[in-house]
Formats: sequence, C-alpha cells, structure tokens
Amino acid sequence: MAKANKTTETTASVTGFLNGVADETRRKDGFRIVEIMQAQTGFEPKMWGPAIVGFGSYHYKYESGREGDAPLVGFSPRKDAFALYLSANFDKREELLLQLGKHKAAKGCVYIKKLADVKEEVLKKMILLSFKHVKKLYPSK
Repeated sequence: MAKANKTTETTASVTGFLNGVADETRRKDGFRIVEIMQAQTGFEPKMWGPAIVGFGSYHYKYESGREGDAPLVGFSPRKDAFALYLSANFDKREELLLQLGKHKAAKGCVYIKKLADVKEEVLKKMILLSFKHVKKLYPSK
C-alpha cells in the first residue's frame, strides 16, 4: 500500500504562517511573493503541509501508481533561502534563470536568499510560464 502524501493542502492560515517568520526582511519578502504568485496565477494562497504556500492544485499519477495533489506553483521560506516550487520544464526556463539574478536552481526548485537579489519582472515571467505549463500537463483542476 502506498504511503499517504505528507504535503497536502490544509486550512492553516498563510498570514499566520508568514507572520511567524522571524526575520523582518524575509517576512516582507514572503508576503511580496504571495502577492506576485497570486497575481500571476489568479489563485488564493493556501498552506500545503506545515511550511509551503501554494497556489492552485493539480492531481498527478506516476507510472509507479503513486498519486496525489500538489500546488501548481508555490514557495517555502526556508531557513537559508526561499524555495520556489516551479516546473523544471517550462518554456524559456534556462534563459530566464540566466536573467533572474542571484539564485541557485535544482530540478523543480529555484532558491533565492531575498527578493532584492533577483529581477522581479523575470520572476513574474517564470511563475506564469511554469503555472501555464503545469496547467497544460494537468488540465483537470
């Protein structure tokens, strides 16, 4: 039997979660990322698990049989950096990463220390393109 997914949508308060971020600059950046992601997706922010703010959702099913729901885009204000959960395969990803500013990238995440390190307009494009890509792959929700 497959394990239950740990990261599921909850009814916890996004505002309460972000207000709990100790560093004032990171807290403000978190609220700004909410504004940006909400504007780019049209979805209200929701908590996913204890530490991810997500926008929209989709249902996935892997060949292994594992399935679940995940946010279309999201972020988490981790201790060392903001983890931005974006698709690894959207159009112009690599080109936009080169323009973004100071960051680290992994397969499905982009890590930034603070918003001042990146170009907000490039970040907005990345969020929108990732969002559209995932919605196209999983059009049911």
